[in-house]
Amino acid sequence: MDSPGAANDSAASTLTPLERAIDRAAHRVLANAPARGVRSVLVECAVFVLKQAWACVFGALLLVAIVAARLWYPDDAILARNDALTIAAILIQIGMLAFKLESGRELWVILLFHIAGTAMEVFKTDVGSWSYEAEGFLHIGAVPLFSGFMYAAVGSYMVRVYRLHHLRFTRYPAIWATTIVAAAIYANFFAHHFIVDLRWALIVVVLLLWGRTIMHFRVWRVTLRVPVLLVFVGVAVFIWFAENIGTWAGAWLYPHQTGGWELVSPQKLVAWFLLMIISVVMVTWVYPPRDVDAAGTDASDLDPVPA
Repeated sequence: MDSPGAANDSAASTLTPLERAIDRAAHRVLANAPARGVRSVLVECAVFVLKQAWACVFGALLLVAIVAARLWYPDDAILARNDALTIAAILIQIGMLAFKLESGRELWVILLFHIAGTAMEVFKTDVGSWSYEAEGFLHIGAVPLFSGFMYAAVGSYMVRVYRLHHLRFTRYPAIWATTIVAAAIYANFFAHHFIVDLRWALIVVVLLLWGRTIMHFRVWRVTLRVPVLLVFVGVAVFIWFAENIGTWAGAWLYPHQTGGWELVSPQKLVAWFLLMIISVVMVTWVYPPRDVDAAGTDASDLDPVPA
């Protein structure tokens, strides 16, 4: 078993250089934090929120750009709003790499999110599932190029949260099996327009495959355990809220919103839940799921990890 110092070094090695600097500063600030009591709980909650905010930085910046474009971008500007959003998204991605918020290794899976998302967008807009304003030059078909970055933002969150919370799993299914299910889910997003919709059958498969999987994630001193399916549902709900903000801002519209903004149907939660499966599987190609031992801990649980 590794020593506490070696374990902590192992955890820090998954971080980018900037994150390691933040990690060291956080350790100094929290060095005298109480180990028990109400203050300890508050520290754990604060660290959890900060880690989640840090993991969401790509998506948060993109959402801010979308809302700002709705509120303040002039309608008569020479550069179309959608093109401005595409340029803003590109600059955000460049900034993520320049400031070492993402590694080159992670960029590959984020790029895969981008490609898969854009392909789905082109098809879905063609069949009328949703629509964008017909403006600008930076688009493929009826899809402005910034839309792919919305999927990339999900990918960015997934890969960042994996290492920030030092995720470990109990009874995680085989990668080959999860890859097959993810491919079937992605295919169904297209095929259900022509044949029977298999989403409910796919959900049953997902429940059977991941139903016994437990996710272990480090906050500060505490390692929490939660059914991974519950995590999928939670992230899907969060994305649904973000989707409502995006449609309110006019980034895209569903057919029932063309006469005036309305809440996105809660039925979209099913689609986002299934998208979570695709997202998680893609991330496992970069960060293969790591098991915990029979006691429910591993050597890296001996010391606090990044705050």
